[in-house]
Amino acid sequence: MPHHRATIASILAGDHTGKTVQVRGWIHRHRTSGKIVFAVVRDATGVLQVTARKGNLPDPDFEAAAAASMEASIIVEGDVAKDDRAPGGHELKANRFTLVGASHDFPIYESTVEAEAEDVLMDRRHLWLRSRKLTNQMIVKGKMLRAFREWFDQNGFHETTPSVITTNACEGGSTLFTFDYFGKEAYLSQSAQMYLEALAFSLEKVWCLTPSFRAEKSRTRKHLTEFGHLEEEAAWVDNEGNMDIQEQLVSHVARRVAETAEKELVELGREPADLKKMTTPFKRITYDDAVDLLKKRGFPDFQWGEDFGVPHEAALTQGEEKPIFVTYWPAEIKAFYMALDEDGVSARCADMIAPEGYGEIIGGSERSLDIDLMMRRLKKEGTDPTPYEWYFDLRRYGSVPHSGFGLGTERVLNWLTKGQHIRDATPFPRTPNRAYP
Repeated sequence: MPHHRATIASILAGDHTGKTVQVRGWIHRHRTSGKIVFAVVRDATGVLQVTARKGNLPDPDFEAAAAASMEASIIVEGDVAKDDRAPGGHELKANRFTLVGASHDFPIYESTVEAEAEDVLMDRRHLWLRSRKLTNQMIVKGKMLRAFREWFDQNGFHETTPSVITTNACEGGSTLFTFDYFGKEAYLSQSAQMYLEALAFSLEKVWCLTPSFRAEKSRTRKHLTEFGHLEEEAAWVDNEGNMDIQEQLVSHVARRVAETAEKELVELGREPADLKKMTTPFKRITYDDAVDLLKKRGFPDFQWGEDFGVPHEAALTQGEEKPIFVTYWPAEIKAFYMALDEDGVSARCADMIAPEGYGEIIGGSERSLDIDLMMRRLKKEGTDPTPYEWYFDLRRYGSVPHSGFGLGTERVLNWLTKGQHIRDATPFPRTPNRAYP
């Protein structure tokens, strides 16, 4: 009769010490000295040392244990014992061992991964996803997304499902992926913002999580051509209220991830205590003050009206433990749909910049209600305003002040986990030179 099946996490927690259990998983490490096999086995919950001694299990089972090379799938039954020398302080002493799926000459060895060329790991991404690093990243990501939903649910927001096929450019025509849609030109969405604005006039407080696409040829550690875009829109909210929502959301998510993914964060190099500090409010500085600060922090030639690059964002958050907002940017470098402030020069907008050099993670604004101004700005950019007539209708029929933001989920995950590159925040990263596998 088969023994109780146990997860590795439950064994490491001490739930089965002294008991006989069954574990199903894959070989993470493997060595043999003839009469004994030492295997580190992994499942989705952790890694566990398994020992198989000749004579303690049937000969065919011992031969299977000796033959089970890296990434072979296996089923082991055995006795759980405490062992301080083993990973996690426990080991499983095998009395049965079944080789389910052989794995010969596995092409990636995690212990020597630093020697592997980046392109090799990317070509083998389907296998590299089995690494402890990426496994932990995906676990944290799932908990992060759950925490986003928790906050929105607790605060009366409706989750919605806008289309990712559109005829409107939202963030500039130069970064659109264009395709033929039954004889007409259409685009993959850069943002669901405009559709969310339409939904906000019925549901008032809405959000969505959809893929967005940017045909940017940026090859940096924080850019992807396809990314998870969490967006929010709320009626009766101005720019200041918009920032309140953002900081409450990010604070909740950071602290919840610290509570629910402590083990994974530690393995990834992030101290959970860092994230527990993410209490509100976050510091807010104007763009004008940010320019003055940059001049004092090593960028004397930075000019008003320029956008920030990675070094500028790092300088602005120097010494900060929490994200900061940079508010009221020059309207000329922001999107046409952003409301102008009273000075007619600044936009009522804000970017949230994460500390430790992780840069912008949210961009948001109060939305313009001035149709004529938006039309002029579109024409100035060389964009025909005609396809935006439906969007202008939102202002013609019962418009109210409203605001929203877009958050890059991979950027937030990269910051939460202290990641080195955004490609490790998504299973199959898409970049200008990568669409395989």
